[in-house]
Amino acid sequence: MRHTCTGLLAVGFAVFSVGCGKDDEPSSTGDPATAAPSAAGFPKPGSGSIDDFVAEVGETNEIVAAPSGQVFTPGKARFGFALFDVAGPQIDDADTAVYLETEDGTVEGPFTARMESLEVQSAYQAESVAEGDPTSVYVADVPLVDPGARRLVAVVRDSEGNFAATNFQEAISVKDEPRIPAEGDPAPSVHTPTLDDVADVSEIDTRVPASTMHTEDLADVLGEKPVVLLFATPALCMSRVCGPVVDVTEQVKAEYGNDATFIHMEIWEKNEFDPKNPNTRPQVEEFGLFTEPWLFVIDENGDVATRIEGAFSAAELEDALDPLIG
Repeated sequence: MRHTCTGLLAVGFAVFSVGCGKDDEPSSTGDPATAAPSAAGFPKPGSGSIDDFVAEVGETNEIVAAPSGQVFTPGKARFGFALFDVAGPQIDDADTAVYLETEDGTVEGPFTARMESLEVQSAYQAESVAEGDPTSVYVADVPLVDPGARRLVAVVRDSEGNFAATNFQEAISVKDEPRIPAEGDPAPSVHTPTLDDVADVSEIDTRVPASTMHTEDLADVLGEKPVVLLFATPALCMSRVCGPVVDVTEQVKAEYGNDATFIHMEIWEKNEFDPKNPNTRPQVEEFGLFTEPWLFVIDENGDVATRIEGAFSAAELEDALDPLIG
């Protein structure tokens, strides 16, 4: 099985009057997203190709744009991505929009992006958090109507109103992934390991300290109450996104208490990754996953209500949970 770590690429950056995170302690609830800028403030694409559009806007090689996932299915997509300056910290306060090349070669957009913070209160931050771990993700709603390869660019606007376009490193592939439960599909009823199954929690959790999300077995609670199921491996995630999203989920768990069941599921057997012989846990196989991290918010009927690949904020998780708990 080909397993690819996804999320925000571990590269640094800093141009275009950017920031490197917040100095204030995040709120006990998720910090609200920085609102998407108005689409009216971004250039409209002409009738030419995406290369024509980039040439007209002006291209920069000082900013790297990286999607936070690799699975794109037809429909309106939550398109998460990060921006990096090639020589400094992550860019987390830019005005930015995504443009998409359609099947007939024309360009659609702008689809402006909000910024979602990955920061948590210090009580929920793992000891294993590292300098340079992602602190934010941009999110744009992009219509991926037709299957096939699609090119996208991110256009960044600086404080003086200048624009610069940067290509995402590869074209994305839009296609059905029927093995991965979609919103509205029943979640697979699989057993997930709990503290009762192991001698030490480190057998089922690579976070330091271990998360508190190993008390319930998915098969026992599925269809009984809402479930937050997070596939992530903090110590083995090359993208460095898994650690931050486990911290995010810990913070939300503390807020919601018994209103939902929270389960953290590791990726690799024995918490060991061998690139020559990758061996994912059977629960990962049952959900059809070949990237990570993945979040599934499951309703009381056992159906997937929300799924997110890659990075997400506490506010996004709360927004997914609130309709399920009333």
